[in-house]
Amino acid sequence: MQRPRALLWVMLLAAWEAAWGQLRYSVPEEMPKGSFVGDVAKDLRLQLPELSHRGMRILNKGRTQYFALDGKTGHLVTAERIDREQLCRLVEKCALRCELIVEGEMQVYRIEVEITDINDNTPSFKEIELEERISEMTAPGSRFPLPDAHDPDSGRNSLQSYELSGDEHFSLAVQTGPGGDQRPELVLAKALDREEAAFHELVLRAMDGGDPARTGTARIRVTVLDANDNAPVFSQAEYTVRVPEDVSVGSTLLIVTATDADEGVNGHVEYSLKKVSDRTSNIFHLDSESGEISVFRILDYEEGDSYELEVQARDGGGLFDAAKVTIIVTDVNDNAPEISMRSALSEISEDAPSGTVVALLHVEDHDSGPNGEVRCSLDGDVPFRLENSHGSYYRVVTARELDREQVSEYNVTVRAADGGSPALQSSAVLALRVLDVNDNAPVFAEERYSARLAENNAAGALVLTVRATDADWGQNARVRYRLSEGRVRGAPLSSYVSVQAETGALYALRSLDYEQVRELRLWVRAEDGGAPALSSNVSVLLLVVDENDNAPQVLYPPPAALRAGSAAAFEVVPRSAEAGYLVAKVVAVDADAGRNAWLSYELVQASEPALFRVGLHSGEVRTARAVSERDAAKQRVVAVVKDHGQPALSATATLHVVLAESLQEALPELSDRDAVSELMSDVNLILVVSLSIVSLLFVSTVIFVFFFKFRQSRKPPIFITSDKELYSTLGSKAPYNYCSSTLPLPYSYEVCLASESGQKDFTFLRPGAAAVPAGLQSADPGSGTHTGQDPPSPGSSGKASSPLAVVVSHSSLSKRSFQAL
Repeated sequence: MQRPRALLWVMLLAAWEAAWGQLRYSVPEEMPKGSFVGDVAKDLRLQLPELSHRGMRILNKGRTQYFALDGKTGHLVTAERIDREQLCRLVEKCALRCELIVEGEMQVYRIEVEITDINDNTPSFKEIELEERISEMTAPGSRFPLPDAHDPDSGRNSLQSYELSGDEHFSLAVQTGPGGDQRPELVLAKALDREEAAFHELVLRAMDGGDPARTGTARIRVTVLDANDNAPVFSQAEYTVRVPEDVSVGSTLLIVTATDADEGVNGHVEYSLKKVSDRTSNIFHLDSESGEISVFRILDYEEGDSYELEVQARDGGGLFDAAKVTIIVTDVNDNAPEISMRSALSEISEDAPSGTVVALLHVEDHDSGPNGEVRCSLDGDVPFRLENSHGSYYRVVTARELDREQVSEYNVTVRAADGGSPALQSSAVLALRVLDVNDNAPVFAEERYSARLAENNAAGALVLTVRATDADWGQNARVRYRLSEGRVRGAPLSSYVSVQAETGALYALRSLDYEQVRELRLWVRAEDGGAPALSSNVSVLLLVVDENDNAPQVLYPPPAALRAGSAAAFEVVPRSAEAGYLVAKVVAVDADAGRNAWLSYELVQASEPALFRVGLHSGEVRTARAVSERDAAKQRVVAVVKDHGQPALSATATLHVVLAESLQEALPELSDRDAVSELMSDVNLILVVSLSIVSLLFVSTVIFVFFFKFRQSRKPPIFITSDKELYSTLGSKAPYNYCSSTLPLPYSYEVCLASESGQKDFTFLRPGAAAVPAGLQSADPGSGTHTGQDPPSPGSSGKASSPLAVVVSHSSLSKRSFQAL
């Protein structure tokens, strides 16, 4: 019943220790390297494949690695041969502690291994040849201390008993000390007689309790002396001294003093250490003559905080006295805290949440009391903090979010200081690199871009370069550019401009025309290489700069090419006109803009140069002097229109002026000669073409042309009118050009109508007339000029008989202009 209950308690104890992260094993000393200690994987419930994956390793306290972890089996094995007596010289229970670090979990497990003793040491005496000097006057029953044996083993394997053999005069008595130790004493069983025997040979044996038992011996030679009736006496039965551990080597700690009332050899006292271990004898030195105890080597509080010595004073007659000396070593703050990194990260993502563990470290100070109390801290303003894990373990965790764009690398200094005065401190540096996350969109160098591009540019010309930067790193900072979709004049924007994806260079893909496109508004997108990608847009304005690539266009008088096949324009000026009389206004427009569209007018040719002048900016042709009778009836005036571009472009306008008081007077001047000459030129052109095509039709064509011209020459002049013909040369751009301020002054005209029936009288329509003659109908209600037809002749039933001629004159001047067929 008792055994199952004991097993149950053992199992509960093991479960409790495992729950608190501590394992305990036991192994005998002197086991060969690689001996099995315990099944760590089984006790911690870890699967064998996870051992290597989790990065488990064993850390032993101290400089020597006594244990190791077998990664294949999960067993804890010995890494070195362990000598219990060397490790635990004065400790009853010898236990070694190590730590199991699971790096993947940042977990620490404590392991305690008890080293059990084996009987591998024999009891031994410090001196195997002993000499005792006893006076023959010594009474039987007197006791003489003998050196005790030393056995490093523990328990039953240590020293258990003594035996004495060799002479009937002596016996052995064993006393038990305050600490349970055995102190052998030589007892005089029978009075000595120096004359009977001057020397006695004895053998002292020391035996341990091992199986089999081990025995150590020492030979004792007793010399019988003459009588000595006074033994030395110490001044104190116990001596106590406190010394700091940093006392210098050779310093005297204390002086023991013993006096002997005898004289001569019997009164001479010598001092010696009794019952002292090898370790103690290597630290302290006793002067046998003076009793001075000094330090033989450096003291270390961490190795031993107190020492007990037994000093014996013996006179020349063999009498002695003993005194106890206690040396207490006080701690000095001579050990700085030790910081060791158990596990640490070298890289961390900048989006790691607050509280992420980046390092596990252990801090230890070998001093005691306040000198061993350690305070840990982090240097500088870093986004990390220290957390006490348990005991002397600390964790470095993130205190807030990281930003690689502000700080890409950290050298975190962990500093540990003890409580000594002055305090000692040590530090360790944790190097940590912050990994980039795509959390920054590209940023353009400017809020908006604009550029000016001259029209008629070469296709593929560089317009400007946009530039965007990304604060991220690597692929997340790689910026590519592209155009946002759009349309210009119905065409895709991509057919006008393009952007180079890598450089952001913007190119014009076609030659631009200011008269068609004056500006391009577009958006350029910059996109990084992250996943998901981040982007930003910027507005780009391209202004097309005008160039002087359009010559002025004359609207009035119509160019000859536009009136070909219709009529020639004439301006009628009365012979009574004075200087400054307005003959006509040359109207011209320029499709360019700015200075390239500023127009000026000059007179370059005239039949009578002194008779006419042209307004430099208005284009008005006026008489420079009064018209005289000597002036020819027909005048030809040529004006040139120039813009202000570099270089300037120009166009010419030709006016035909008839000097006559009235339209009837001007009609003879518009003789058949003019019409015949014009038609002859057309006929000649037709004849040349006809001759080249077929020479057989030449004669019949000439006859037909002359017959046709002969019949027309007998008809009176017929005037035709058409508002559409008069203004047909304006073209589709005329409203636009009028709005561009190239026609600043409005003019109104009088209209003269005549029929083809040969009548000589005309009908004039004046601006603002109250009524329109019967039979006239407006051809264009929306225009400012009216066109009409002749009144119906008798018998025509109100139908128009023939086209009408229109004569247009300024309402404010007595001037008439018309077109003659």
